Amino acid sequence: MSFERAAEYVRGCGLGDRIKVFPVSSATVELAAQAVGVEPGRIAKSLTFRVGEDPVMILCAGDWKIDNPKYKARFSTKAKMLAPDEVERLIGHAVGGVCPFGRNENVAVYLDESLRQYDVVYPACGSDNSAVELTVEELERISGSRGWIDVCRKME
Repeated sequence: MSFERAAEYVRGCGLGDRIKVFPVSSATVELAAQAVGVEPGRIAKSLTFRVGEDPVMILCAGDWKIDNPKYKARFSTKAKMLAPDEVERLIGHAVGGVCPFGRNENVAVYLDESLRQYDVVYPACGSDNSAVELTVEELERISGSRGWIDVCRKME
């Protein structure tokens, strides 16, 4: 169901031909990078948090992670990731396929500056074996994001 909802949304944006479905898992950054055939940084990783009672999704480069001081400065709270059992209920997609497409309406989406270093990135498409090939500009246009933020840092 989650894949169908995400894919329908992407098709509705005129980008259905960019959806990729793999015969292998793409549930982690490493697996997605292997399935797509790109470096891990090009995987647009979806991180989900709770800010107060509200769910928040941040998309960042696959080889980056939350920088706690930056996150706290931006959201005025500590970074508290959603538990795996909360993700599907609050976001609308299960872990491994979380993406901004076809998500629950109350989810605030932000794009981290780490994505701007790439021309093309690959977010998931609602399942643990899918992705969408998008330019960063297309991702910005169809993600429904509230804008660009700087809350991540490169993993060591």
